[in-house]
Amino acid sequence: MALESIIILLIVGAVAGWLAGVIMKGFGFGLIGNIVVGIVGAAIASWLFPRLGVSLGAGLVGAIISATIGAVILLFVIGLVKRR
Repeated sequence: MALESIIILLIVGAVAGWLAGVIMKGFGFGLIGNIVVGIVGAAIASWLFPRLGVSLGAGLVGAIISATIGAVILLFVIGLVKRR
């Protein structure tokens, strides 16, 4: 993986994790936590969306949107588990 790809992955992860934290109020994990949540959210979205037949387009904006949706799903599940 090239250095540029790693930097883009980290930026998309940070933005998606931050957006998911804003959408799901009360979930702030700091910079590193947001990057991890965003990257895991992107993995969830890349697994889930093709199975549902959903395509949000290509490019940086599409990656951020899909990673954010995946991160929101992740934070929702974490919230359900923490309640118990």
